[in-house]
Amino acid sequence: MARKTGLGKGLDALIPGSGEPSALPASGITLADIDQIVPNPRQPRTVFKPEELAELADSIRSHGVIQPLVVKSAEEGRQLVLIAGERRLQASRQAGLRQVPVIIRDASDQDLLELALIENVQRADLSPLETAEAYRHLAEEFGLNHEDIAGRVGKSRVSVTNTLGLLDMADEVKQALIDDEITEGHARALKGLSEAAQAAALRTVLNLSLNVRQTEELARKLKGQRPQKAKKKGKAVSPEVRALQDRLRDGLGTKVTLHHGDKGSGTIVLHYYSDEELNGLIDRMLGESD
Repeated sequence: MARKTGLGKGLDALIPGSGEPSALPASGITLADIDQIVPNPRQPRTVFKPEELAELADSIRSHGVIQPLVVKSAEEGRQLVLIAGERRLQASRQAGLRQVPVIIRDASDQDLLELALIENVQRADLSPLETAEAYRHLAEEFGLNHEDIAGRVGKSRVSVTNTLGLLDMADEVKQALIDDEITEGHARALKGLSEAAQAAALRTVLNLSLNVRQTEELARKLKGQRPQKAKKKGKAVSPEVRALQDRLRDGLGTKVTLHHGDKGSGTIVLHYYSDEELNGLIDRMLGESD
């Protein structure tokens, strides 16, 4: 399940309304010329979908910038360095705004990276590789271990370690992740294979449209391991139950197993293959998706 502990504490302290009530007075928000603001040099997100920016720009034209940007004063000149709000800044420029509301704060280089990472985790998920690169910077530049990183971004230590492992994957696998041809679960399934074997397995995954579980089985075969024993076949699934499973699968975006008893009672089993898929599934069921 999604962990809230530690996630966004930095933003809550900086941005009114981002979480817990902020002690920041109203006078802490001011207007700044949009041309004064330069991008966060440690922004972990490198890809912004044009359609998302266009939608946000339309909203800004209608309602203005509701959530102020967080910036810091540059060491030289009148420039302001963005801490949080890259999407809002780009969309504001697209909407033709000349000024935007900002909160000016002091921040270290580590703060720039941590806060940008937290904001993206909260509001617009980074790609797995972008997240991995941000974790790597926190570890290598600021000496944080995996447990420290996990506490700052509200993830488990295992999740942080697994995501960092994506940086060691073959280039072909990384590109497939970037292009949304495979999920993080697919990539993790190929971990442990040589780079050549990863590339070969990836071609099979794409050509046959294998799911994560099938990809794991393929990786076992390439490692020379015995395939997992198939579970004993149970009662045949009726066409009505299968149709319901298909509807649930299409609606939730994951495999669904429906066990329907003779007396009308039963159980529904939802399948997921990574922390990210679980969090997305919970958001969809609870109606909390952005």
